[in-house]
Amino acid sequence: MLIVTCGNIVTTITALSMAAISTNGQIKGGGTYYMISRSLGPEFGGAIGLIFSLANAIAAAMYIVGFCESMNDLLRSQGVLIFDSGINDVRVIGSITLVVLFAICVIGMEWEARAQVVLLVVLLVAILDFVIGAFVGPLTEEEIAQGFIGLNGTLFQENFFSDYRDEGKQSGEEGDMGFFGVFSVFFPACTGILAGANISGDLKDPSAAIPKGTILAIIITYFSYMILVLLSGAVEVRDATGNITQVADWSFTNCTDTECKYGLSNSSQVMELVSIFGPLIFAGCFAATISSALASIVSAPKVFQALCKDKLYPYIEFFGKGYGKSDEPYRGYVLTFIIVLIFTLIARLDSIAAIITNFFLAAYALINFSTFHASFQHTPSWRPTFTYYNKWLSLLGGILCTAIMFMIQWYTALITIIIIILLYFVVVYRKPDVNWGSSTQAQIYSLALNSTISLNQVEEHIKTFRPQILVLSGAPYARPPLIHFANSITKNMSLLITGQCFNEMQCQRVRTRLYVEATNWLSRHKVKAFHCIADGPSMEMAARMLMCNVGLGKLRPNLVLMGYKSTWKTCPAEELQGYFKTIHHAFGLHLAVGILCVEGGLDYSHLTEVSQDEEDPNYNASTNPTSSSGATASNTDPSTLPTSTSTVSFGHYQNEVDVSTGPSAVVGYTNAAAVTDETNHPSFLENLKMGKKTKDPTYRLPNGEVVAPQIVDAMLRFTRKQPKGTIDVWWLYDDGGLTMLIPYILTTRAAWSSCKLRVFCLANKKDDLASEHRRMIELLCKFRIDFSDVVMVPDVTRRPKEESVRDFNNLISSFKVPPEEEDGVKTPEGITESELVALKDKTNRHIRLRELLLEHSRNATFIVMTLPIPAVGTVSAPLYMAWLETLTHQMPPFLLLRGNQSSVLTFYS
Repeated sequence: MLIVTCGNIVTTITALSMAAISTNGQIKGGGTYYMISRSLGPEFGGAIGLIFSLANAIAAAMYIVGFCESMNDLLRSQGVLIFDSGINDVRVIGSITLVVLFAICVIGMEWEARAQVVLLVVLLVAILDFVIGAFVGPLTEEEIAQGFIGLNGTLFQENFFSDYRDEGKQSGEEGDMGFFGVFSVFFPACTGILAGANISGDLKDPSAAIPKGTILAIIITYFSYMILVLLSGAVEVRDATGNITQVADWSFTNCTDTECKYGLSNSSQVMELVSIFGPLIFAGCFAATISSALASIVSAPKVFQALCKDKLYPYIEFFGKGYGKSDEPYRGYVLTFIIVLIFTLIARLDSIAAIITNFFLAAYALINFSTFHASFQHTPSWRPTFTYYNKWLSLLGGILCTAIMFMIQWYTALITIIIIILLYFVVVYRKPDVNWGSSTQAQIYSLALNSTISLNQVEEHIKTFRPQILVLSGAPYARPPLIHFANSITKNMSLLITGQCFNEMQCQRVRTRLYVEATNWLSRHKVKAFHCIADGPSMEMAARMLMCNVGLGKLRPNLVLMGYKSTWKTCPAEELQGYFKTIHHAFGLHLAVGILCVEGGLDYSHLTEVSQDEEDPNYNASTNPTSSSGATASNTDPSTLPTSTSTVSFGHYQNEVDVSTGPSAVVGYTNAAAVTDETNHPSFLENLKMGKKTKDPTYRLPNGEVVAPQIVDAMLRFTRKQPKGTIDVWWLYDDGGLTMLIPYILTTRAAWSSCKLRVFCLANKKDDLASEHRRMIELLCKFRIDFSDVVMVPDVTRRPKEESVRDFNNLISSFKVPPEEEDGVKTPEGITESELVALKDKTNRHIRLRELLLEHSRNATFIVMTLPIPAVGTVSAPLYMAWLETLTHQMPPFLLLRGNQSSVLTFYS
């Protein structure tokens, strides 16, 4: 009674959980798989769907073999045999039985339902036969000798309490008659509660039928089991020898000295013995096993079909095709037939029975956990119409199922869990393109929200500083080197946001398309970043809006990274002023600023990224006329479009597209009308999301020519392994340590592992270089910065060479304001003589730094130098850009960086 009750407690809790899930929206075909996958997500759903389909198929074989063994016993008792009355007879009978059952299933669900009704009637008659026999009592002395003495109060009292006989066996071993051994034998009789759910696609109203049918079935079967158990204990002794004289004065104790073949503890034919007509019991056994086998044969292909249609695993889509009005999975039936036949021919399923039970229990555990998880997350979409459940009861049910798995056989439970974990990670790796609004997605949101709120309560500390970067990149595809460089700093460590700015308002449709395109590009290039879009009255104001508003709580950028504006000498004056003001805004908002300069520039917006499918000669371009990773820039009025490599997206919405625009077009300009929605590129994105490796994309010019490999290498330079060399850090001013921290982070990345840090510092005392050198080394050691060399620069104030000064004057000549036009007023678009005089020392200092850079760092792999701060109202945009041009012209990749004076390095642990 305790075993029956425990088993039904588990199934009842699971049924309540399943009822809650099945009434929380429309249930489609797939049953258990559908419910778990839509509740917990594709990872758990796929794992359970696969093993549950296999378990149903193997369970069908187990039921068929059980039927065959009962049939063999019956034939043997009548002296009939086919071959040897053993395993070969089981194989023959089993194969014939499988063909018949398979034919019933293939004909259609109506015939299967009719067959189940017939089998149910036979089973009920067999139970009634047993009950009548129990009340009638023994009819012959032979029945009495075998322990059947009829209803007896003393016997019932004796049998009421347990008498487990484990004989030293381990739980699950053959012959184990301990509590868990008996429980493992009985519990499979409770595993049919999902039979109705597994054919959910064939039910008219599954949300109503599944809860009612399942719960009603559990109630009926529980009382049926209890009646059979109580009657058996009231009419049959535990042990009997078959000698009637020993039963006549039976004292209702166990056999100790005599071998007992009969009785509840020894014979498996007790029900036949008690019944009025024994063959009806055999018929009942046949009905029970055939009914279960039939349900399993139907369930397995239908669950597997739903799994195949979702394309969670490779190479199984073939079996997802359905036929006819009811979408019958005939291909799945054939596969199920083969699996069932293989295991039927083995004819010995004792070794796998436990693991099948564990598969079912694993499904039950996840159903319970699904209900608990969905309810615990307080998701607004969790609104089941079935309210007779409790989330904590569901959690208890999940724990009980898991515990029972280990109690039956710990190693089969372990195998089951390992299989689920492996299948889980297969789906995680493949990243299927599904979005079911599962409770795990809700949990991600809850965790992110709670973590962000908790982080907001944490005071900033120097030891927890992380560079959180806002990259003013425009559309990410426009400047891959800038994005990849920022990603090499923040990867798996901190926040990265790409910003795209417009000087006109953009409608939501355009913003959505731009966002989808940008996030697809970031995902395809494995850059973990967020993309933000801002518009304003001007580009610099849009950029300022990004700096002020982007981020959440403590997850806000503390470093603005821009590309160097290499076209500052030829771009429109207002565009140069916008770039210059953007730098001012960043410093004014107490943000660190970085400007990246590489030879050849950062802008590749004129290139089109072509997928491997478009390279296929069979690819139909008409189905995807704009299949590029980037937009084609339009240039209806060249004077209105910037040609700068500024990372701010200078552009506005246009209604016309000039596909002839070449490399001279734009940089951050984005034509929203030409933006491609990469969801129109199904095969390429499907391969990407399913985790398949794709070839490196081909890049083409607007005229269709393939881009030279060296240009592609330059575009992807920061994704490649960097050559062995040095990262030269020119730490000119104390900015809080950011100028040292960023290069150090780079050296910890695999791509930069061949590079060593070389630090250049200015000497304050020319006559004591040795002591300053020693103090700097000690300082870096305290900061735990690994470096290869420290170089003190003593002569930065020396007057630069005349040739260098002449080159600088030639650089700014076109921006000089004639004396007669000055009138004592500074012009932001030009450089006045008074400005040059006032800033002569700073200008000479930068020219001198250029000479030192050529002397020491010409062959470095990468250079980082402290960025000069442009004093507001003191230095003009052209002069400031001339300083930067002087430092970076024809140098290795160069990062000008300035912290916000907040300390980011500490001595202490």
